[in-house]
Amino acid sequence: MGKDADGGPPPEDEVRETSRKYALQNAVQHEGACEMGPVMARVLGERPEWRASAKHITGIVKGEVAVVNDMDASQQLAELEAIDPSLVERTTQERDRGLPDLEGVDGEVVMRFAPGPSGPLHVGHSRAAILNDEYVKRYGGRYILRLEDTDPARVMPEAYEMIREDMEWLGCNVTDHYEQTDRFDLYYDHSRRLLEMGAAYVCTCNVETWRDLKSHGRACPHRDTVPAVHEDLWGRMLEGEFQPETAVVVIKTDLADPNPALRDFVALRISDEPHPKTGDRYRVYPLYNYSVAIDDHLMGLTHVLRGKDHLNNTLRQKWIYRYLGWDPPQFHHYGFVSIEDVVLKTSHIRESLATGKYSGWDDPRLGTLRALGRRGLSPEALRRYWVEASIRPIEIKFSWKTLYAHDRDIHEATSPRLFFVARPTELALGCDHPLVGHAPVHPDRPEMGLREVALPEGENGLYRVVIPLEDLSKLSAAGRFRLKDLANFELSGPREARYIGDDLSILKQGVPIVHWTTPEGVPTVVRRPDGGHDEGISEPLAMEHDDAFVQFERYGFVRLEVNPADDDIEAFFAYR
Repeated sequence: MGKDADGGPPPEDEVRETSRKYALQNAVQHEGACEMGPVMARVLGERPEWRASAKHITGIVKGEVAVVNDMDASQQLAELEAIDPSLVERTTQERDRGLPDLEGVDGEVVMRFAPGPSGPLHVGHSRAAILNDEYVKRYGGRYILRLEDTDPARVMPEAYEMIREDMEWLGCNVTDHYEQTDRFDLYYDHSRRLLEMGAAYVCTCNVETWRDLKSHGRACPHRDTVPAVHEDLWGRMLEGEFQPETAVVVIKTDLADPNPALRDFVALRISDEPHPKTGDRYRVYPLYNYSVAIDDHLMGLTHVLRGKDHLNNTLRQKWIYRYLGWDPPQFHHYGFVSIEDVVLKTSHIRESLATGKYSGWDDPRLGTLRALGRRGLSPEALRRYWVEASIRPIEIKFSWKTLYAHDRDIHEATSPRLFFVARPTELALGCDHPLVGHAPVHPDRPEMGLREVALPEGENGLYRVVIPLEDLSKLSAAGRFRLKDLANFELSGPREARYIGDDLSILKQGVPIVHWTTPEGVPTVVRRPDGGHDEGISEPLAMEHDDAFVQFERYGFVRLEVNPADDDIEAFFAYR
């Protein structure tokens, strides 16, 4: 089954039928957009006997993917139901494990991602960035990138552009860009309104005195002064009559609230630290809860996704909404995620960069998106991870293993295979004819071609290869072995072997398979995310794969950076 009687390629109608089924399933699963890679993987997964004919069937699969992508979503679903209802049910279950519908949607949505420009984005940021993007894509509307830069001490000038680049790398379709330092007049206008209506006050108490009074549910002496006094104090704050920590604007809440964190909170404060972007233009800076509440309303936010650690912030911000007569957006709080085994803290990274500990924001030891990209990880893998994690309120531990599994699903079908020999040791081969290795660039993609490596002849007519040092003991114990995609050999000395044929049936006898390359290969160093590295030699073809994600056979997936000036390669390890 699966081939003609003469052993030729599989029947075209069978290939079309199988391809159409999985193309429809992939389209339904991804809101109408079908991708070639996953469909090809599903087809060959169901019919592994077709792998030998992969080059032949690729064009057929592509054709079915194109046809399905030309259909609208309702047609795709209807046809999949007609072909295999069980696939519809399975796909629905998979989507149900992903993102649920948002509550309170009435037409299009307006959502935002609002990081501070203290550095580029890291893997933790990607959760909010991607989930907001997914919902805007689902419902249509606007996606706002708002850079919250009202703390001069936490602003890194380069981060403004770096964050925009990171969002593009993630594939987030941002429609509107804002920077809070462009909006101070709006914050000042609304502060004045809140003071006028008695919803806020200017406090000139000692900071610790005010905090102590608040913790005991007591009002500071300034809280109930008439609004005119506070308006005057506010003007004097703007004129520069107060020093830092001598006057703040406070939003009134309920001093009897059982949660001390929800009692009166500071909205604006004074700082003399020059701002990297605006210099000394402003001295009175809005704090987080105040500026966010003002911006979310004025920007028309319909829904806000945030972690459960923001629950108190949501309740604080709702006080401002009530005072100003605004309807709040729909808030959804997902569970906290802990991310281990990677450096995320921006301030620590910045300090370490200054000392030379890290090579840059893309150092593979870091958890920045730039570091993940340098290792070759796909932004689509992060997207799949966070969609699968969904917006459930439970706390989760980030799983690198799961992220790598998603990335492998994306890259497995297209990543070239190459030999890399770490800790190489030389082996001399005796053979009475030239030795040439022939290996597929990809075992399931014959259309990607073959890797051909001719072994150089050395002294005394012996051919030379390098193999991993740790494989020598295996050869000593077995005696006979196969150099992968080359030939069979038998040890004839400590680092010498003789050719004994090409018959693959030798593998049934349990002889070891050893990967190899020539001593004239490419000097290569592989950087690992744990800070370690492996030095070795890659096969010559590696020089043709600059900025490519490849699999070093028996080693792992890596991204290559070719240095043509020195004829060497720096590789960055992704996963095994």
